[in-house]
Amino acid sequence: MLKSRVIPCLLLQDEGLVKTVKFANQKYVGDPINAIRIFNDKEVDELIVLDISASKDGRDPNYGLIEKFSSECFMPLCYGGGIRSVQQARQLFALGVEKVCLQTAALEDPSIITHIADSFGSQSVVISVDIKKNLLGNYKLYRSLDGKNIEQPWLQFLQNMVKAGAGEVIVNSVDLDGTMKGMDLALIREAASAITVPLIAVGGIGSLPDMKAAINAGASAVSAGSFFVFQGPHRAVLITYPDYRELENILGKK
Repeated sequence: MLKSRVIPCLLLQDEGLVKTVKFANQKYVGDPINAIRIFNDKEVDELIVLDISASKDGRDPNYGLIEKFSSECFMPLCYGGGIRSVQQARQLFALGVEKVCLQTAALEDPSIITHIADSFGSQSVVISVDIKKNLLGNYKLYRSLDGKNIEQPWLQFLQNMVKAGAGEVIVNSVDLDGTMKGMDLALIREAASAITVPLIAVGGIGSLPDMKAAINAGASAVSAGSFFVFQGPHRAVLITYPDYRELENILGKK
């Protein structure tokens, strides 16, 4: 087993997979079931699937599609998108989802984290936090629902989410999303030093050394989208995952 988890993150929209660059310029990258089967064959550690339009559209998770994901997925599955209640989380867990990922609902009412954690355990609740630099270069909480920065101090928000019951935190650099230009190590260091639960770093991975740098900066795990779905200078779509021995050589094993 690898010392640190390496987690593909798939973005779902209208039952297809897309990939963004800095949360814009969506590109269709394929069928989610096909991607899950490929990751099964590659013996991936874990999988994150985020429906990026569910909260914007004000709709529930697509339970029928998620049930198909769970039946195909041989690895732990974390799902996010459109979750606003304990009942929705309960239904997702019943379908085979292992963790639920919250963002919009947690920004509006952090008590949902506590309610889900009290019912199913903190290990089942993941908080996704998007961070974007403002014109002065300062890190700000970013709300993807409306594309706006939030004035609440982002480190305090992370700590409040953990106090509310989150068992894991995803921190995503909006400025590096989909660029494959390397991760924001300063952001990772600040986030990791502020919380006591595992940190999953997202945004900018373009190589295996980028993963190692993120782990060295304090991340417990790394997650990526473009790195696993695009190949070559022209970003041709080819869903893949590094060989286990490659990951073991750069990240080590337990």
